Amino acid sequence: MEDVGFIATSYVITFAALVALAVTTWRAGKQLSREVSDEDKPWT
Repeated sequence: MEDVGFIATSYVITFAALVALAVTTWRAGKQLSREVSDEDKPWT
């Protein structure tokens, strides 16, 4: 039980890094989608 703090901190840091990566990717995709014309978006 001595390492519970270290393990919990590691999980929090990992989760925060994954959330940051997801948000960064989402924002970049949103910005790039504005640069593509509607004719080149087959999903719309």
